[in-house]
Amino acid sequence: MTVFLTLFLGELQRMKKYHILTASILVSFFWIGMLHLIEVPDITAFFMILVFFDIVSMAIVMIGVTIFFEKQEGVLKSLFVAPINRLEFISSKTIANLISNLITIAIVYLYALIVQDININVVGLLLAIILIGTFHSFVGFLIVYRSKGFTEMLIGMMKYFIVFMIPVALEEFGLITGDLFSNILFLLPTKASSTLITATTGGPITGEVILATVYLLIGTLVLAYFVNKGFRKFVIRESGV
Repeated sequence: MTVFLTLFLGELQRMKKYHILTASILVSFFWIGMLHLIEVPDITAFFMILVFFDIVSMAIVMIGVTIFFEKQEGVLKSLFVAPINRLEFISSKTIANLISNLITIAIVYLYALIVQDININVVGLLLAIILIGTFHSFVGFLIVYRSKGFTEMLIGMMKYFIVFMIPVALEEFGLITGDLFSNILFLLPTKASSTLITATTGGPITGEVILATVYLLIGTLVLAYFVNKGFRKFVIRESGV
C-alpha cells in the first residue's frame, strides 16, 4: 500500500509537471464556453454529450501523453530496478488519470449547476465516469503499447476516435437514424459509454443500461489482462534493455 501511495502521489506530481492538470482545467473552460453559447432552458442533454466526449477522448489521450513524457525522461528504465510491480504502476496511473477527468467534469458541472438548469444523478454519473474512464484508460495503454513513436500514437488514437466515437456522435445528434444502425452501434464500447452517461439524467434502469454496464465491466477486465500482460514487453522495448 505504501508503494502504491508513493506511485500515486508521484503520478499527480508528474501530471502537474507535464501541465496535464492545467490542461484539464483549460478543457473544462472550453466546455463551459460551449455550454454558455447554448441558449436553452435545460442544458442537461448537452452536458451529457460533453461528458461523453471528454471522458472517452481525454482518458485515452492523457495516458498516452503521460507515458510519452515519462519515456523521454527515462522513467521507464527505472522500473527494472525499482521495488514496484506492474499492477501498482498501471493502477496508480489509471486512478490519477481518472482524477484528471473528474476535475474537468466537476468544474463544468458546477458551472451548469450555478448558472443554468441541469438535472442529473450525481452518484450515478460518478460511477459511470469511473467505469468508462478506467475502460478507456486501458485502451490508451494498449494504443501506446502498439506505437513506436508519438506520431504513431496520435494516429492510433485518431483511428479509435473515428471508428468508435464518430458513429455514436452522429446518432446522438440525430444525423443518422434507424433501428439497424442503432443495434449495430451496441457492439461499440462508446455506445455503451453513451448509454450509461445518458441514464444518469433520470428514469428507470432499462435493459440497455444493464447491458451497457455488463459490457464495460467485462471489457475492462479483459483490457486489464492485456494491459498487464503487455506491460513488461513494452517497457523492455522502450528502455532498450
